[in-house]
Parts: sequence; structure tokens; C-alpha cells
Amino acid sequence: MDFASLIGFLSGLALIIAAIFLGGSADVFVNIPGMMIVVGGTIAATLLTVRFRDVTAAFSAAWIVFTHDNTNPQKMIDNMLELSKISHRNGLLSLADVETSSNFLKRACNMISDAASEAMVEKALQTEIDSLYARHYQVQDVFKKMAIYSPAFGMLGTLIGLIQMLSSLEDPNSIGPAMAVALLTTFYGSLLSSMVFLPIAGKLKARTLMEVTNLEIIREGCLSILSNDHYSNVYERLSSYVPEAKRKPLVIGSKSSTGNIT
Repeated sequence: MDFASLIGFLSGLALIIAAIFLGGSADVFVNIPGMMIVVGGTIAATLLTVRFRDVTAAFSAAWIVFTHDNTNPQKMIDNMLELSKISHRNGLLSLADVETSSNFLKRACNMISDAASEAMVEKALQTEIDSLYARHYQVQDVFKKMAIYSPAFGMLGTLIGLIQMLSSLEDPNSIGPAMAVALLTTFYGSLLSSMVFLPIAGKLKARTLMEVTNLEIIREGCLSILSNDHYSNVYERLSSYVPEAKRKPLVIGSKSSTGNIT
């Protein structure tokens, strides 16, 4: 579970709710027609812009991102160093027997064990990285579009409310409540945009960059293995992906892995 996202969302929501209750009755902030305009309009406009499967994929990806975190660059560097030791001790063919939960890493090991050239391995892995980045961009774009549409439909709801209010000015006492109801849709749109859609898009972007970093570590590690680089050279080549303060020191002569890579 991503506790930073959970804490951020809950604390922001709590502060907004507290401000509403401290300012008076919370009932005035509930308007069903306004919610229908903002939520329904945002969903409709998004479906008009992108494919339905892209929308469902975006929400599925958001759920996975906020509930799973397996993008640790230092751990991936450790894995590649273990693979380097395996290849030096048992040969490149032994990498075919490596068990890992990463399909990308497994594919790279299979290509190496099949005697693929360094250029072929680099091109294949880079193409997959680029494809992953493009797919993730589409997911982020869904939430960015929803962040744009929700305030727009909030303003549209406000205009509808103002038109309805101005069409019945015979009763001056109704102007204040009618204006409050008209402004609620703008509040709904801004709340959804700033508290839901934009933060999700930002978190997805951050996770994409972390995942791409992991894949680049795998790519560079595999190229180092193909070049028959020394263990310490592999470490120096990959450690640049991690901030200096978080780098683990190189340990020479540690026990070699049994072939299970997480």
C-alpha cells in the first residue's frame, strides 16, 4: 500500500471537510443535480475522447499503483550483480535457468542465453521500454483529461444554475440560496480535479519513471554481462541510477545466487 498517497488524500479530504463544518451547515454543499452534471459530464467527455478500454485500464492501473510498490532500483541493481556473478561462474547459458517474477528480466536472460548479439539485445529491450512508456502515458493522459473536463463541467453547471436563477428574480430572498447552489458545481469540479485526477496522474507519472529506471538498470546490466564486464564494473555502471546517499557499498566475494531473482 502506498501510505504517502493514502495519507495525502485522507489529510486533504479531512481538512476540506473540517473547513466545511466549521463554516456552518454541511447540507448546503450537497446538490445531486450538480454532482450529476460534473461527474456524468466528465465521464461522458472522457469516453468521447478516449477508448472505453483505455479508461478501464487507467483505473485498473491507478489501483495497482496505489496498492503495490515493487519498483526498488537498488534491489534491481543487486539482482543484476547476482546475475553477473552467475554468468561469470557458470557461463551465459546458465541465465536461462534463472527464475524471476519480472517478465522483462526473464526475456533478457533468455536472449543472452540464446547467444543474441549485444546490438539485438539492446534494441529489443529499448523497444520494450519505449512501448511501456507509451502505454503508461496513455493511462496518465486519461486522468489529465478528466482533470481538465471536471472544472469545465463545474463551470457549465454554474452557468445553468445562474440561468435558472435569473429566470426567476421575482423573489429576492431566493437569490442567495440559488447562487450558492449554482456555485456548487464549480466546487465539485475543482475538488475532483485538484484532489483526485491530477494527484493520480502525478503519482502514475512518478511510478512510470521509477519503473523505467528499473528496466534501464536491467538493460544496462545485461549489456554489461554480454560485454563480460568485471563484477565491480557492473556495479559502477548501474549504481549511477541510484542517488549516492542511497547506494549500497560493493561487497566482493559474497555468496553467489542460486538462480532465484525477485
